[in-house]
Amino acid sequence: MEMAPIPSETYKLGFIGAGKMAESIARGVVRSGVLPPSRIRTSHSSPGRRNAFESFGVTVLPRNDDVVQDSDVVIFSVKPQVVKDAVLRLKPLLSEKKLLVSIAAGVKLKDLEEWAGQSRFIRIMPNTPSSVGEAASVMSLGGSATEEDGDLIAKLFGSVGKLWRADEKLFDAITGLSGSGPAFIYLAIEALADGGVAAGLPRALALGLASQTVLGAASMVTKTGEHPGKLKDDVASPGGTTIAGIHELEKGGFRGTLMNAVIAAAKRSRELSQS
Repeated sequence: MEMAPIPSETYKLGFIGAGKMAESIARGVVRSGVLPPSRIRTSHSSPGRRNAFESFGVTVLPRNDDVVQDSDVVIFSVKPQVVKDAVLRLKPLLSEKKLLVSIAAGVKLKDLEEWAGQSRFIRIMPNTPSSVGEAASVMSLGGSATEEDGDLIAKLFGSVGKLWRADEKLFDAITGLSGSGPAFIYLAIEALADGGVAAGLPRALALGLASQTVLGAASMVTKTGEHPGKLKDDVASPGGTTIAGIHELEKGGFRGTLMNAVIAAAKRSRELSQS
């Protein structure tokens, strides 16, 4: 059966789950002008969470049922352990006229589609930098989701960072890299700052320099298109300070350790998705 298109100029967006990730996405969508806040709705009993959404114009309804009934696109932004219950409770309202989206880590499309009783579903793996508009998100379309559905969701999530499409079988590896990766980089920033302090810098200056250095280096990779190995070589002059530092990193197994961290996180994601 051909899916009725979602009206791109008038559709309403609903969030089931009003946590920090949902707030980040909603704020990004509004900030970028993709949707006005009047076309976004959610539900939450906590006054704090209600106020967080109402503060930028989002409609907060009494119940999740109301959110689904008043939305064309429904994003399930609840924790992975409760997404099954959330979808099953709302199943009678989840017709194929509605486009469904899940950002629950480790929850597969086949399960989401079974619980919803329909396959117009899209799975997204965002990460926490969405809160500052710098997400690395990946999308996979369910059985009945159309290319137009994918384009609409790509525009929504493109408002909080960059988005790629990939086969769902890659999502455990994606979780290990971009899902868990921010925490690995926070550790690296902290370690660089600690090194600066050990070398005599004041703590605030060391942390500022470390953070900006990581941001600048990442921007060099994304904006120049150069391989990071070449960019590294450009900094490491013969017999200089940088190659001396790189030598210490290599002796400590820096690259292998980062690779192993991604592999371990991906393995754990696989275990959780099968439990």
